Amino acid sequence: MEQFALDALERVTTRPPVHCSAIRVDPLTPVIGAEVSGLDLTKELTPDQVDEVRQAFLAHHVLVFRDQALTDEDHKRFAALFGPLHLVAAPVDGSDPYILEISAGKESRAIAGNGWHADGTADTEPSLGSMLHITRVPEAGSGGDTMFANMHLAYDMLSPAMKTFLEGLTAVHDGALPWRNAGQTPPENYEVPCNEHPVVVRHPDTGRKLLFVNQPYTSHIAQLSRTESDAVLAMLYDHIERTPLLHCRVRWQPGTLVFWDNRCVQHHAIWDYYPHSRYGRRIAIDGTRPQA
Repeated sequence: MEQFALDALERVTTRPPVHCSAIRVDPLTPVIGAEVSGLDLTKELTPDQVDEVRQAFLAHHVLVFRDQALTDEDHKRFAALFGPLHLVAAPVDGSDPYILEISAGKESRAIAGNGWHADGTADTEPSLGSMLHITRVPEAGSGGDTMFANMHLAYDMLSPAMKTFLEGLTAVHDGALPWRNAGQTPPENYEVPCNEHPVVVRHPDTGRKLLFVNQPYTSHIAQLSRTESDAVLAMLYDHIERTPLLHCRVRWQPGTLVFWDNRCVQHHAIWDYYPHSRYGRRIAIDGTRPQA
């Protein structure tokens, strides 16, 4: 591994840990993810608990809460502690406009999230983060895990020359791309978003730089030819997918809620459990426009 990549790992893994007294935080890996215990999310949290969850969220980017028997109202109340709730992009008639059902089974021909991505990056203001509560998992040993990747570290591990090249570039994010790539068309009443965001952005809370391109939504880099753009994006996607040091893996159990930072994390819902089924509900939180 190149020295600049080792230096990036050293900076991340030697940061002072977050000290908590109101909750317990156990890291999943040295660079991303943590399990949080000592909380019952069906109850009102104390200010100290909320503050420590927020600190852990910024430090670890992916938080796992086990054994949570949540109602929809519990789920929404917890999410609302971190900002206004994000409307579902194309809600089913009669459904809660803030809750997206995530379901797959034997009849499914594709599943939501099967491939590395961040949610809704074609929006003018992509979501701050998502909370997915899984209540039904595939039969024991039949898969259904979700992978997460740290986009701060993905940027930090690039060479200085590549960082310099990417900064100042912008990329077009097209909300119609996932539909077209699946051979489908968006619903008639869905106003398809399309926006241009910096390739390298700063996290709005921490100021840390990160990569902000993903395969399902990013159409092209505006300042390059299509051939150049395709080559650069393919290199970045390969880096994200094939660098295990960026990743953590969450193994779902019934009643698990995972809260991830959509601004600096990509995720991949692994569809390896056909013909079994998995079911959950996701709530997202409003974010802000990505800034260089």
